[in-house]
Amino acid sequence: MSSKNVVDDLVAKLKRRQLVGSSAVAQETLKLMIVVISKAPLSTVNQLIDLVKSVGQKLVAANPTEPAVGNIVRRVLHVIREEYRDAENNTNKQGELTAPPSLTTSSSMYNLLGDPTSQQAVYGRYSHALRNNIIQEVKDIRIELETIYDNIKNQASLHIHSNEIIMTIGKSKTVEEFLKMAASKRKFQVLVAETAPSYQGQEMALELSKAGIETTVIPDSAVFAVMSRVNKVILGTHAVLANGGLVAITGTHMMAAAAKHHSTPVVVCTGLYKLSPLYPYDDDSFTVNINPDAVLGFEEGDLIEKVTVANPYYDYVSPDFVNLFITNQGGHPPSYLYRLIVENYHPDDHSL
Repeated sequence: MSSKNVVDDLVAKLKRRQLVGSSAVAQETLKLMIVVISKAPLSTVNQLIDLVKSVGQKLVAANPTEPAVGNIVRRVLHVIREEYRDAENNTNKQGELTAPPSLTTSSSMYNLLGDPTSQQAVYGRYSHALRNNIIQEVKDIRIELETIYDNIKNQASLHIHSNEIIMTIGKSKTVEEFLKMAASKRKFQVLVAETAPSYQGQEMALELSKAGIETTVIPDSAVFAVMSRVNKVILGTHAVLANGGLVAITGTHMMAAAAKHHSTPVVVCTGLYKLSPLYPYDDDSFTVNINPDAVLGFEEGDLIEKVTVANPYYDYVSPDFVNLFITNQGGHPPSYLYRLIVENYHPDDHSL
């Protein structure tokens, strides 16, 4: 199958929402990137970057509500730039190239404030060895994704202690694995908000109870009332934005606000592939409204004509409500996320 067919196939899956969950989307995006890089008959790295960006734009447009797609594309672009730079440095050290890499970037304040197009780096020859190095690094990212749950849950005993009361909301595979690992060494109680109208919290509570964890389902309206008894709030998230804010299941903002009011620590478990370099300039841009039938059924025909019903699927949670992020690279406060963005994404790729 040609790379174009593979791209079209993934675009179709994203449009039809056939891939469920950020992890599955990220894995499929990485597989596609490996195919595109392997089969592209290109002569310069600039052409490769343009090709990857073009594919990334199609994937992001197919499902704009899944930031993991753009994050993975940006990670791959960062790998391409870093591998090219390393190859150029090695060539310089061997004396085969006396001139520095052809870069038009400059650290002068004049250029930083000047024409943005003049800051774009110019990348040269795309060799077979460089392509192999890039593919290997992308494969390493795949391995990182496959071991994310293990790396996060292994930190559980450092954050959950005996006889604590933990609160969470919705169904998050990361949080589920985190709590199950903690339960193998500690005895604690979990309160799960039911997350109406999707009731994902009930599914989460069932999985935790199967693992022998004392679990109680509470209605969303009771979150504030019982928060004073809670020792820690542990949340999953759909995406983490550049300022440390969250895009998470509806009801998360209410729980985080209640926790802040009661000075209860809020911990977010997430893989770094969910970290996006985008800023929430408009909170509503991350809101996805789904079928309101679960809130107000169509059988209420007379009432529906008189009201407007919104059923948002995601909340935006301010970084002020989060105390700690537990990632596959350790725990970090929200103020440190900017450093992780610098390490994983190139500034030229923030906007695909």
